[in-house]
Amino acid sequence: MGRPVQYGGQALIEGVMMRGPKVISMAIRLPNGEIEVTSKPISGWSHNAIFKLPIIRGFVALIDSLILGTKALMFSANRAVGEEDGEELSLKEMITTIVFAFAAGIILFVAVPTAFAHFLQVKVTGTVMQNLLEGFIRLLVFFMYIVSISKIKDIQRVFEYHGAEHKTIFTYEAGEELKVENARKYQRLHPRCGTSFLFIVVIVSIFVFAFLGLEPLWWRIVSRIVFMPLVAGIAYEILKFSGRHIDSPVLKWLVMPGIWLQKFTTREPDDSQLEVAIAALNGVLESGQELS
Repeated sequence: MGRPVQYGGQALIEGVMMRGPKVISMAIRLPNGEIEVTSKPISGWSHNAIFKLPIIRGFVALIDSLILGTKALMFSANRAVGEEDGEELSLKEMITTIVFAFAAGIILFVAVPTAFAHFLQVKVTGTVMQNLLEGFIRLLVFFMYIVSISKIKDIQRVFEYHGAEHKTIFTYEAGEELKVENARKYQRLHPRCGTSFLFIVVIVSIFVFAFLGLEPLWWRIVSRIVFMPLVAGIAYEILKFSGRHIDSPVLKWLVMPGIWLQKFTTREPDDSQLEVAIAALNGVLESGQELS
């Protein structure tokens, strides 16, 4: 008998996307108050056997999630304001969006911390200390970014749906019926959240980058970019393993800082938002049965 499926999701504009092995389901609260559920099969490009290998599957999952997440956000933004059809991104628009997102992420979370630590080599010397400093700066930039966007009113509402997503998944994993009254009692901080993943990426990068050179600056930045798939792959394996063995004191200590960060990326949802998240997960469960 195989391992139980670990469902995941993403907060959308006035909605939630839930993902299973074969389908995604997006539940959106329309302007008229109704909940619209749209389920779609997941493209099979990432199901190739080589993409399922440890480490490799982590980076593949990251790219796949970015593609699906971008499409889902665009879809929800259009439906939440009452447009008749959720607009699909063209291939050119998708590539442009992903390239821009990667470029912004590289500048903010790779180039800036690396360059800042590099210019402080006069005061902080040695490979170990330099990597610790670089990791600390990267974590600080990440924390400041999260705190900054959490102050935006529209983002706060998205974070409420993020909390609804986590509560709903907790309800399902506890074996309880997917009802608002059951979901309401669970916490909004989940160990498999993307926020925890990003924190683990920062920690893993400190150890991986310790084996890379510090000079010159251009190589230091390029080497971080080149080895980022490896870092993401290792972080993914740690996150998956910790999610299945969260009762382990060592693993609980490892993922706890990432869980604490979720206090900024999630907010307590109201019952109407829990209804949306439950509708999304039910959409995945029902569609998954049809495709199995």
